[in-house]
Amino acid sequence: MSAAPTTMRVFVPLTIRKRNGRPKIVPPADMAPDTGVVDPHVLKAIAKAWSWRRKLESGALATIEDVADAEGVTPAYIRRMLKLAYLAPVVLEQILIARTSPAVSLKDMSTAAELPWTAQKGIVFPAE
Repeated sequence: MSAAPTTMRVFVPLTIRKRNGRPKIVPPADMAPDTGVVDPHVLKAIAKAWSWRRKLESGALATIEDVADAEGVTPAYIRRMLKLAYLAPVVLEQILIARTSPAVSLKDMSTAAELPWTAQKGIVFPAE
């Protein structure tokens, strides 16, 4: 009499996607649908960008260099991330209200923010 095998192999077709420069394991959509959870780093970056924008507009801080000194980062970083405060309202609504994860990195989102509002959604959410 032969014994039954004691191990079982399961194959799950996972893919690895980069999100904000970090690898993220993504299961197939039919196995685990997207729960609508946005990476907290994206939410934090957008919130900081809006905070910096308000401080600059109100006069609480005079220049981007002042913001960089207050945050302990480089002015180049502030310039790049500040662009997130100028994303199209439809893009912000998808991320902040509908909790749809963007398909691009924060760096690509800041680049997309330089485009007209009508073009931004197609860059940040190309599948829609």
